[in-house]
Formats: sequence, C-alpha cells, structure tokens
Amino acid sequence: MELKGECVNGAHGTKEQDDFDPSAPPPFRIADVRASIPKHCWIKNPWRSMSYVLRDVHVVFALAAAAVYFNSWFFWPIYWFAQGTMFWALFVLGHDCGHGSFSDNALLNSVVGHILHSSILVPYHGWRISHRTHHQNHGNVEKDESWVPLPEDLYKKLDLSTRFLRFTVPFPLFAYPIYLWYRSPGKEGSHFNPYSNLFIPQERKLVMTSTALWSAMAILLSYLSFTLGPPLIFKFYGVPYLIFVIWLDLVTYLHHHGHEQKLPWYRGKEWSYLRGGLTTVDRDYGLFNNIHHDIGTHVIHHLFPQIPHYHLVEATKAAKPVIGKYYREPKKSGVIPIHLMKNLITSLEEDHYVSNNGDILYYQTDPQLSKTQLLSLAKSEW
Repeated sequence: MELKGECVNGAHGTKEQDDFDPSAPPPFRIADVRASIPKHCWIKNPWRSMSYVLRDVHVVFALAAAAVYFNSWFFWPIYWFAQGTMFWALFVLGHDCGHGSFSDNALLNSVVGHILHSSILVPYHGWRISHRTHHQNHGNVEKDESWVPLPEDLYKKLDLSTRFLRFTVPFPLFAYPIYLWYRSPGKEGSHFNPYSNLFIPQERKLVMTSTALWSAMAILLSYLSFTLGPPLIFKFYGVPYLIFVIWLDLVTYLHHHGHEQKLPWYRGKEWSYLRGGLTTVDRDYGLFNNIHHDIGTHVIHHLFPQIPHYHLVEATKAAKPVIGKYYREPKKSGVIPIHLMKNLITSLEEDHYVSNNGDILYYQTDPQLSKTQLLSLAKSEW
C-alpha cells in the first residue's frame, strides 16, 4: 500500500494543511452528518421546484426574443454566453429530477427531466443512470464514472494526440458529448445504447425512451437548419450549446479536481461511501451561484443527493461543524469566478494518472508531458 498522505506532485499545500491528512478515516459517521442537517432541508416542494423551471424557461425565451430584436454583432456574444449559461441551469434542474430531489413524484421527475434534458441534447435516463453510478462510487478509481483518474498502465497506452487533448485547455471543456457516446478511456458503452454495459436489462426501455426523445430533438434541429438555414440555428442554438458544454465540463471537473491541497482517491478496502464523498470540493461561482442553483455546494450534494438544491447552502452550513477539516471552504469568488481557471490549468498540468498499486492514491505527474513537445508530436501523428 502507498503511504497515506504521500503526494507525488510535491507539497500538499500550506503548512497548516500539511498537518491534516485528508486520507485518514474520518472520526465521524455519515449518520452523524445526516443528523446535523435540519429536518426541513430534506423536504421536497414540487411547486417550488417548478417555479425554478418556469423562471429559467422564461429567461431562455426572453434571451431568444432579445436576440431576434437586436440581431447585431454587439449583442450576439452576450446572447451566446447568457443562453449557454441558462442551458446549464436547465441541465442542473434536470439533474435534480434524476436524483429525485426535484419532487417525491417519480412521474413528475421523469416528465420534467426528459423535457429539460432532451431540449439540450442530453439523454435523460442514460445520463441519470450513469450519474447514479458516479454518486454511488465517488472517489473510487475502479468504479467511479465521472472524470476518473487513469491508472498508470492505461495512461501510458494513450496515444500522444489523446494525451494532448485530455490535458490541454480548452479541449477537456468540450469532452461531454464525446463522453455521452463513448464514455471515458478504459470504459466501454454508450449512454444512447440500451444494451450498453452501463445498464441492467430492466433499464433498457427507459434508455430507449430517452434516446428516442433525444433523437426527436436532433431531428427538430436538423429540420430547422434545413428550413431557416444552418447559420441561424448555429447562432441561436449551436453556440449556446457549446457554452453549456463548457460549463458542464468545467464544473464537474473542478468538483473533483484542482484543490490547492492534493486530495486522495481510493480503491479496494480503503474506499467507503463517506470517504469518497469527502474528497469532493465545494466551489464559489460568484454571480452564477444562484443562476445555476447552488451546484457549487457539492460535498453535501454528493453525500445526500436527495436534498433539494434550494436547501443545500443551509444543509452545508449545518454540517460543517461535524465534518470539520474534511470540509474545504471554497475560495471566495468575485462577481465572475475567473480564479477557477488557475485551478483548472494547474490540475490539468499536474494530475495525469494514479499508481496501478495501492488503495490510497494521489495523482502523479507525467514529467514527459511537455505541451510544446506533445503538440509537435501530436501534429506529426495527425
């Protein structure tokens, strides 16, 4: 087994941080964290949840109307960023439907989730099921589903162009559509294929339904492109979709990577649901916290995904005294969370793979991964 607390990338962080070993088994149980959260935080109010849907949908249509009205080179970039951000907000609400935190009504969750996710080209059940696997195995290098560290042997099998694309900004920020179709390196299956090993036989009809609705949205966009012209649809929908993908990849990556203090991953007997969940990271997104429904309160969300998003800030505040140093206070953001770009870039430069051996693991850095050399080699391969 590797030494606990060993960090192959250098120091963990500050001296105060070095005094605390984040891989040490916590002195509290998940039941203790649960008990610290006020009872009303567990209550799901479908009317309140629907009010957020109506709010976001209203903003989406208002932005589209404004784009039609102004139709100028000055306004289009504003529209693209704002509408892409709203697509991301819609995704988060559909994500809540998938967790069952939207309401206690499974049919309502499914209907709303399908409408929201299909509208932004996400296969609702296909993604919901794989995301459930991610939550059930967070922090487990063998079983986790989202942004999982590559073991060293698999990393060394990647061709140079794949390494370049995986670890060089901005390419990882466009990974999500590829992930939906092909998953991650070392994993097989597709979120659209009901016979994929992502799903059990009882889930196949659900996946078929979501794939059919995704296909209907893709056909609608194709029809609109044919009748109105591809440039117009690209401006109204295509560019905001790409902004949405950037948001999704940025947020999901930084909730599990890029903390100033290196955090452990686990395999085998050292992994537990609680220890894995405590390696997730909260983030402050400044102006966007409310817009994308406090998705930055990620630690409590990962431990208790059934808590509605509008109670996560209060639940986090209540749980912090129990979690103690295992909770890492997010760096305060300005209006725009530009500070997170440093975390992203540093992580992609340092966090390349984990050892093939051991049950407590920290990211290791490939010293040969020089961006200049890699780009040159990748070009020669292409």
